[in-house]
Amino acid sequence: MEKAVPTVLIDNERTIVTEWRFAPGAHTGWHRHEFDYVVLPMTDGNLKIDTGGEFAISELKNGKPYFRNAGVEHDVINDNDYEFVFIETEFKTAD
Repeated sequence: MEKAVPTVLIDNERTIVTEWRFAPGAHTGWHRHEFDYVVLPMTDGNLKIDTGGEFAISELKNGKPYFRNAGVEHDVINDNDYEFVFIETEFKTAD
């Protein structure tokens, strides 16, 4: 399975902003979010979320962000027959 392509746009002491581009069927790979984060879809479409043997479909709309707390573990898969793009903003913990 093809991997999604991340491009880090900002990485400073407070935030990490990453553009994710998914070819049809591409996935992020299994990962755990170390920080709270917001996802802003840049296209409409469905992402399949693998939470470790269970799958859910998330229907996302361009420009409609969502927030998740740190600790989420999953693999995110493009469930569309076209490229899917989103911007992810992670909020680093201040010391």
